[in-house]
Amino acid sequence: MTRREIIALTGAAPLLAQTIPVKLGIDLFSIRSSGWTPFQYLDYCAAQKAKVVHFSEIRFIGNLEPDNLRKVRAYADEKGIEVEIGMKSICPTSKMFDAKEGTAEEQLTRMIGSAKLVGSKIVRCVLGSAEDRKPGPIDMHIESMVKVLRNMRSRAMDSNIKIAIENHAGDMQGWELRNLIEAAGKDFVGACLDSGNPCWTLEDPHATLEALHPFVLTSHVRDSAVWRTPQGAAVSWVRMGDGNVNIDEYCRKYAALCPGRALSMECIVTGPRMFAYRDPKFWDAYRDVPAWNFERFAEIAERGKPFEIQRVDRAQMAQREREDLEASLAHVKSVLGL
Repeated sequence: MTRREIIALTGAAPLLAQTIPVKLGIDLFSIRSSGWTPFQYLDYCAAQKAKVVHFSEIRFIGNLEPDNLRKVRAYADEKGIEVEIGMKSICPTSKMFDAKEGTAEEQLTRMIGSAKLVGSKIVRCVLGSAEDRKPGPIDMHIESMVKVLRNMRSRAMDSNIKIAIENHAGDMQGWELRNLIEAAGKDFVGACLDSGNPCWTLEDPHATLEALHPFVLTSHVRDSAVWRTPQGAAVSWVRMGDGNVNIDEYCRKYAALCPGRALSMECIVTGPRMFAYRDPKFWDAYRDVPAWNFERFAEIAERGKPFEIQRVDRAQMAQREREDLEASLAHVKSVLGL
């Protein structure tokens, strides 16, 4: 997108968000401590008026047994809810990859078959995390993942299932994920666009949206608070509306740029993660970060203020997660007029 197009879109976004439908969803990682059955999760999400429920990890759907998947599909249909399913890493060279579960191709084959059974149009998966930038380079892992995806093209296409790769936990900036998608094949690979993870790669979430919006299949959305520290910057994930990355405008732009796609809350409230970028050694993992991208991130940090997270003990965590999610859902419904 050109700067002129971005400025024009920013001005038009409030009107567009009112006229273009967006499907409000919930990523069950938001309420990961509840420990419910998939049917209890669906009941809760239906009560919150969610249109999409994103089972981002296998544990949330219980198991991949065909009988269980058919029952979940039937129950979701009864509730008028669209189901999306996901898994973790499919990158064999990633530190996050679990080789005990089989090759990346074997794991993805199981998930594609499961997606068909449960009625999901996508399989969400990831490369890894910020740990894969050390020692890196991240390009090595991107190439490894592209090979896996190309090996899976026929199976995915024959099943009419698309693979949604998330910009996950500090692994890739938006332009890097865009390059991965284009190299693997945008006819069956797209993005699960996460608004919280860009700040873990020193990227403005709006820059990530600008890079990836043509490829978006689904999303995770949460707010971030970013501020300067003597060593560099700190990032906390916060309730929607509590941060300083202009998340309201992000949601409006998403609704305009990605019509019909799910805008799913992945509400995670965390204490600060530190980015000591004043230390030259820090940059060993971030040599590929464009200066203009870092400058946009630094501007966010410059206008931020330290954010304090009220901590709770483990026994209270499930209730706290639901409170955070419900507050975030209410905020987004208000912003988008849902």
